[in-house]
Amino acid sequence: MSAPNRPKDGKKSGGGDRAPSRGGPSPRPTSGPAPARRAPSRPSGKVAFGSPAARRMREDYPTVQAFVAIGANLGDAQAAVKAAMDAIGAIERTVVTARSSLYRSAPVDATGPDFINAVVAVRTGLTAEAFLSELHLLEEQAGRERPFPNAPRTLDLDLLMHGNAIKDSPALTLPHPRMRDRAFVLKPLAEIAPDKVPRAALARVSSQVIERIRD
Repeated sequence: MSAPNRPKDGKKSGGGDRAPSRGGPSPRPTSGPAPARRAPSRPSGKVAFGSPAARRMREDYPTVQAFVAIGANLGDAQAAVKAAMDAIGAIERTVVTARSSLYRSAPVDATGPDFINAVVAVRTGLTAEAFLSELHLLEEQAGRERPFPNAPRTLDLDLLMHGNAIKDSPALTLPHPRMRDRAFVLKPLAEIAPDKVPRAALARVSSQVIERIRD
């Protein structure tokens, strides 16, 4: 906390030696130091979301690279996947750094129409658990329901990797345990991060039908 403002001559502010004159304004001093200028007011610290300043502020913290698989096969699935990309970038302390193309794939161990899939890369300052919680919240906001295992879904968000974290708990397993068995994950992931996808892994899923959607 800064000390109270004091005049340069060392006297306490708010007092003085000269009594105020009566019947008119106080005479202007003809000598002595010039009156101190008021310092410019400081900005409030609030920055418009999405501005360059806001983006710099959001990146000014330790981060790790993470990857999120996005899928949907109910309603306007393409619009849902695109909206999810933007929503992930709006998570606190998180910036989307790469987006794959959209892909169409047949359900694997699931039912319903074809899926629209994509993968995004992010830099996030959140822990894996906190980041996953935010992803689950986005699913709920998109109307995700789980009436039975592998049911059709309005939005599905899977945390594939979070830095170099290796976890195995009831709530979270990293890297994602089934990511290397799914063409709808490996194809878009290889598009934005080829170093994360071994060729042998792509070869193992080559029989799975998946189509890149051209813009």
